[in-house]
Amino acid sequence: MFASSRTTPMQPVSLPPRADPHDFAGLRINGPRLHQRLAELATIGAIPGGGVARLALTDEDRLGRDQVVAWMRELGLAVSIDRVGNVIGTRAGREDLPPVASGSHIDTVRTGGILDGNLGVLAALEVIATLNDAGIRTRRPLAVAFFTNEEGARFAPDMMGSAVCQGSLDLESALAAVGIDGRSVGEELARIGYAGEATPGLDAYAFVELHIEQGPVLDREGITIGAVTGVQGISWTELTLRGVSNHAGTTPIALRKDAALVAAEITVALRRIAVELGPPQVATVGALTLRPNLINVVPNHALMTLDLRNTDEARLQESERRAFAAVAELAAREGVEVSQRSLARFAPVEFDERVIHRVERFAQALGHSVRRLPSGAGHDAQMFAPRCPTGMIFVPSVDGISHNVRERTDPAHIEAGADVLLQTLLSLAEE
Repeated sequence: MFASSRTTPMQPVSLPPRADPHDFAGLRINGPRLHQRLAELATIGAIPGGGVARLALTDEDRLGRDQVVAWMRELGLAVSIDRVGNVIGTRAGREDLPPVASGSHIDTVRTGGILDGNLGVLAALEVIATLNDAGIRTRRPLAVAFFTNEEGARFAPDMMGSAVCQGSLDLESALAAVGIDGRSVGEELARIGYAGEATPGLDAYAFVELHIEQGPVLDREGITIGAVTGVQGISWTELTLRGVSNHAGTTPIALRKDAALVAAEITVALRRIAVELGPPQVATVGALTLRPNLINVVPNHALMTLDLRNTDEARLQESERRAFAAVAELAAREGVEVSQRSLARFAPVEFDERVIHRVERFAQALGHSVRRLPSGAGHDAQMFAPRCPTGMIFVPSVDGISHNVRERTDPAHIEAGADVLLQTLLSLAEE
């Protein structure tokens, strides 16, 4: 038995009698129904090439939210929207106990695929639909959630909604966050009609999230299910480099203060640091803008991001130390001023061994190959891990591609992951 944090009274709704627990092993989700919902949601914010653009709190995000909320209500869930826009749909259990929760996010990057985040939300809804069809009422309530601004593509930090939900980010800071277009989270929540009244919080008995791997391991090894052991730590930093604009033809190299040169040298230095530290350390400069951005002018301004990740906190800190020292040295060498600010900092997270084992066991029982692996990307589940037993289920990403319109997972693997999710949630909800 897992320890629960507190009991939250739930209002029961009318459901059919509970099926015989011995029938659970044969229960399967409705694959065509899940694929249909994924396809319908993908039409909202659709972009050329088969991808989706639903940046957090845009009009496209609002339409996506409206659709998912409508499905929640069709399934008989009691829907709650909190002040940071998280949406939680709850299905009552036989007893008033802390719920077993699942879900993910429906916001995307600007050139996103149709599965990232969306699969976790819609597969959790498919679990509810399957239980409704079978007349099964679980002992514990089941909660399905989608969280605001998981991607961090418009507002920093990423995993914002789940961080507020689980108390690792204060609400006022989240609402005050200003996006890449100069608008704040609070303003945009109000504009799209998702500034809810509920106080953020979900005291879950356990949390399990289904997600595509977004990496190549499962696909390369021909494995169907990933039992995720944890999420690597993430350090996001924004650098501002200030040099001097000057004529590109008349200014000698020795007299320049070139912000673009320093940005390029920092990019190369980050790759060198990652190689020296070795796997699983990774380092990326994902965004870079120059001013005045003219062919014949030495740039006087560079705005860039550093993304450092490692599964080990000590090694992540070492990568930060080396990166920031390199930034200071390279900027000083060119006579360029530098300032930096942290956009996000999350320590590595380990998932609950009992949940990991349960994912493995159900995958094997369903006839699927399974292996343990860590997540290289951040996920809403990591915000729950410090507060309740938490785990994740991965399914393969073809060629390891994600955050790309070419993102794809074999339909049979999608169904396999949803079936493992169904069995895992059922087992937890009967405790």
